[in-house]
Amino acid sequence: MKKIFFRRQTILATIATIGIITTLSSFKKTEPKPVADDLKGTINISGAFALYPITVKWAQEFKKLHPNVVFNISAGGAGKGITDALSGLVDIGLASRDISPEEIKKGAYTIYVTKDAVVPTFNTGNPNATLLEAKGVKRNQFLDVFVSGKVTNWNQLGGKVSVPIHIYTRSDAAGAAETWAKYFGKKQEDLLGVGVYGDPGLAQAVKKDVTGIGYNNLAYLYDLKTRKQVAGVHALPIDVNGNGKIDENENFYDTIDHLTDAIADGRYPSPPARNLGFLFKGKPNKPELVAFVKYVLTDGQKFVDENGYIVLSKQKLAEELKKVN
Repeated sequence: MKKIFFRRQTILATIATIGIITTLSSFKKTEPKPVADDLKGTINISGAFALYPITVKWAQEFKKLHPNVVFNISAGGAGKGITDALSGLVDIGLASRDISPEEIKKGAYTIYVTKDAVVPTFNTGNPNATLLEAKGVKRNQFLDVFVSGKVTNWNQLGGKVSVPIHIYTRSDAAGAAETWAKYFGKKQEDLLGVGVYGDPGLAQAVKKDVTGIGYNNLAYLYDLKTRKQVAGVHALPIDVNGNGKIDENENFYDTIDHLTDAIADGRYPSPPARNLGFLFKGKPNKPELVAFVKYVLTDGQKFVDENGYIVLSKQKLAEELKKVN
């Protein structure tokens, strides 16, 4: 009898196991299949070096959701991007400056996606480096370096060692140059200096010249892994209140996070802080473009901070979203 009982228990267990397997199998069969992604197309983008790194990141993440969308992205300066977009060569022009009335008449339609700033730079090998970082440079002193040409030696900016100032500026039509000039109420063509192409080129020129001075977007001055300034070329602090020293509330250049916080709360002046945008010729209506812009203004914002940019306010993001709805 014991044997019979054991066999009955074994049979019942086997039947139960088969029932469980059958139930799970049935469950799998009734699971809804993932909806195939039918979003496809090609998005061509060119323009500002300032927006290029984060745009590449956004495109990479968007493709994970929509693998059939192809991106062609290039950096060539804001001027090129805006011209390319208005002439129909690209879908999106990366804009890092104000849009002119003439460009608006041609159909320029801008959707702002993030914020950053242009920062004055100098070579850390400058014999006056320690003193310059402690004292900073006033707005009118920067103007006399970059615009009027009245200041030609680092000792005129408070340095103790007499060495000439070598000025470097952008040779391409650049939002960074236009924004830096706007800080003085001027235009890019008013800036003095040796013209250098592109943001990386300008940073490299100052890095190679011990007495060099220039300006750059944040992405080219900070290492995004260490969050600290790159070796050789650093931000030249702005003495915002003009008291001849960098006060505690002006001392925010050591890491990109401290600087972006200062830009966000207004301690760093605007300009040279500015909004960055996608420029279209007319309101975008291609499905892949609309989907990409909506992604950038929503889920894509989680990549902004880590890449050295500033998230727009919730109100501003809502305003920009309305432009594509």
